[in-house]
Amino acid sequence: MNDETIMKKIMCSMLAAAAGAAVLGSASAAPVDDAVGQLQHRWEEVKYGSAPRDQEQRFAALATEADQALARFPDRAEMLIWHGIIVASYAGAKGGLGALGLAKDARKDFEAALKIDPQALNGSAYTSLGSLYYQVPGWPIGFGDDKKAVANLKQGLAINPNGIDANFFYGDYLFRNGDPAGAEQYLRKALQAPPRPGRKLADEGRRREIDALLEKIAAQRK
Repeated sequence: MNDETIMKKIMCSMLAAAAGAAVLGSASAAPVDDAVGQLQHRWEEVKYGSAPRDQEQRFAALATEADQALARFPDRAEMLIWHGIIVASYAGAKGGLGALGLAKDARKDFEAALKIDPQALNGSAYTSLGSLYYQVPGWPIGFGDDKKAVANLKQGLAINPNGIDANFFYGDYLFRNGDPAGAEQYLRKALQAPPRPGRKLADEGRRREIDALLEKIAAQRK
């Protein structure tokens, strides 16, 4: 197995884990909320509104914007979460050995956010970190770890039990680890999640991913 093939295990949709909170930006929002809201909107546009062939370049540019925003608000958990999401998404679009370094940077962001406020953005740091742990290759290539993945994903579900992302990623984990029945349970719960205000594009994109995974599960039963 060559390096490129190995690193493709850092998921074809690397950490499409959008934080499970409503849009933060508004006319009266604090500066950090405005900055986070802008990054959130830009991520959704790139992830769900652009062609896959364009995403590496666009995520690279967005990662630079996220670096600048994080420099302004380095101690805010919600900023660290969105910086990590963007960097991890860039890793997924980039692929190859260079993706692993980006994934490690994203892990640091999520761990730092958890130290500041584990509840931030409905526990999205737990869900995002858990998704990294099950999608990154394990030792000796990467830091992937199924036990840590489950622990973090379950923490995310405990904080946000009805969230579309928390249920999707746990369902995806179960599917990848040979439990299609368990996966279907969480995926169908994800489809029942209420719409997130201002997150129409993200909700529609996530639902398409859920439907595609449910189709794979159905196909296995035939």
